[in-house]
Amino acid sequence: MNTVNLIGRTTRDIEIAYTPSGKAVAKFSIAIGKSYVKDGEKVEEVSFIEIQCWGNVAENTAKYVKKGHKVGVVGSLKMDRWEQPDGTKRSKIYVVAQQVEFLETKPKNDNNDDNNNGWDE
Repeated sequence: MNTVNLIGRTTRDIEIAYTPSGKAVAKFSIAIGKSYVKDGEKVEEVSFIEIQCWGNVAENTAKYVKKGHKVGVVGSLKMDRWEQPDGTKRSKIYVVAQQVEFLETKPKNDNNDDNNNGWDE
């Protein structure tokens, strides 16, 4: 079984590109926070997860999601392996998203006098 379900905030705007055949691919990362108590003190831990999505999911995500938005991601893990010119073997694990849910369409903002609702555009 290879299923991943994550909720987090995007750490940067979505990067979108197209393959030579015209298929969209989007890349972004999300931050997932966790807190716990260690030796009587609260510890905040953040993990950064790379996400890749394709086709309509990629285009819609790039269109509607910006840095800081809260998203839900359903997908699977994938590992890429390669060898660098100096012979060093490298690998990277990331999530290939089949579904990206937009969990927050507007930022939390107590002061609604702002014309852009708190987002820098």
